Amino acid sequence: MVLEGSSEALCPPPSLELRPSCNKSQPLPPLGSCSTPHDGLFPGDKEPVKYGELIVLGHNGSLVIGDKGRRRSRLALYKRPKANGVKPDVIHNVSTPLVSKHRQALSNKSQHSISYTLSRSHSVIVEYTHDTNTDMFQIGRSTESMIDFVVTDTAGSSTSGGGGGWQVQGAAGEGGGGGGGQSAQSTISRYACRIMCERSAPYTARIYAAGFDSSKNIFLGVSQERAAKWRTSDGLMDGLTTNGVLVMHPAGEFVSEPAPGVWREISVCGNVFALRETRSAQQRGKLVENESNTLQDGSLIDLCGATLLWRTPSGLRRTPTLKQLESLRQELNAARPQCPVGFNTLAFPSLAQREIVDKKQPWVYVNCGHVHGYHNWGYRKDKGHNVGPGGTAPASTGERECPMCRCVGPYVPLWLGCEGGLYLDAGPPTHAFCPCGHVCSEKTVAGWSQIPLPHGTHAFHAACPFCGTWLTGEQGHIKLIFQGPVD
Repeated sequence: MVLEGSSEALCPPPSLELRPSCNKSQPLPPLGSCSTPHDGLFPGDKEPVKYGELIVLGHNGSLVIGDKGRRRSRLALYKRPKANGVKPDVIHNVSTPLVSKHRQALSNKSQHSISYTLSRSHSVIVEYTHDTNTDMFQIGRSTESMIDFVVTDTAGSSTSGGGGGWQVQGAAGEGGGGGGGQSAQSTISRYACRIMCERSAPYTARIYAAGFDSSKNIFLGVSQERAAKWRTSDGLMDGLTTNGVLVMHPAGEFVSEPAPGVWREISVCGNVFALRETRSAQQRGKLVENESNTLQDGSLIDLCGATLLWRTPSGLRRTPTLKQLESLRQELNAARPQCPVGFNTLAFPSLAQREIVDKKQPWVYVNCGHVHGYHNWGYRKDKGHNVGPGGTAPASTGERECPMCRCVGPYVPLWLGCEGGLYLDAGPPTHAFCPCGHVCSEKTVAGWSQIPLPHGTHAFHAACPFCGTWLTGEQGHIKLIFQGPVD
């Protein structure tokens, strides 16, 4: 399969290995394996090198509209058959209007360049040359062919109420070039960022703000008044995009010692800065010299509307595959958990079934963890709630009282998290995020509950990685209490 609309596949057609999402019925091969041979595609290699995978938080295995082509919830980046990386080459200081030589440089579609317009009479153009040692992958909202991974706003990330007061500018006008076919209200840039991967071991991946448009240019001009730009102490240029590209590297080893790091902003040239006072402020934050733009397992990338997780091949080998998640689901159901009130046997629905609640599906009182079957009674008769006879009410009103412990709180169906790349281990699914009810391992809920995620403004809040819902309660998660069969 070749990436839809792309001039060059991320890897040879038989080795794209876009992992099936949880709405697919076919079994998933082990991570790192492929269904077809790769002999001859990379001389001397049995299969192509995987740099890592990008996973969009909040989608639980696939987009709501389904994964298709370059617009999907997860994408693996492979070593390209031919290097397409670029590196800075020549710097031109230009007095506007542009002289013909520099106008030609900007219009030359075989020449990458970044244009910094400092004033209406002065610009700096940095020409880039081909780098045979790196592969470049571009991420953004645009559906144009130079974008390898098309990312759109995630519901719940930038629209979940976010307070705090950060100003966020619409990013539809960034970068120049043609339209991306998405809503102009999106805060994700059409050409949001680019990742450069070294083609030789250890295959280091680095992230840079902004991507090249269809003319292979990046414009940081006067019209982008919110795009901060400056001349560095060594005479070079650098800048930030309108709403910024934020990155957080884990403080420890993502899998063994999950702990959040500090959110930073990445510049066009890959330098690391403290966050601006407001997301789109012209004044950049302080340079952080002892940190880098090198991605590591568990690095988070926020594009102001969607947050991506970077997983390395070694990190992914410690996460469950869909086949393993299905086995865990079957083990849960084989234990025959029962509703402690109705004594009916409960069963988690298949990973392919989402959004539609099954009649046997387990429900949980998220403030205590007791698991029940569905019932429509137990509402508290609080003021403002229209409680009917027998304590019944529509599912959208009131909180429930657990019949086991009298604890009052939300009562929601349980769903298995089916995006294996978001797991921190392959442990049994014994815990659930509050208040959404997504179930996974204890280590996974504990790790994600510590991570503050940006929410479009100057707000940071821990959220369920499977659906993006803000976490509630003291810990943000709960241990599930099942009752076994009485026989």
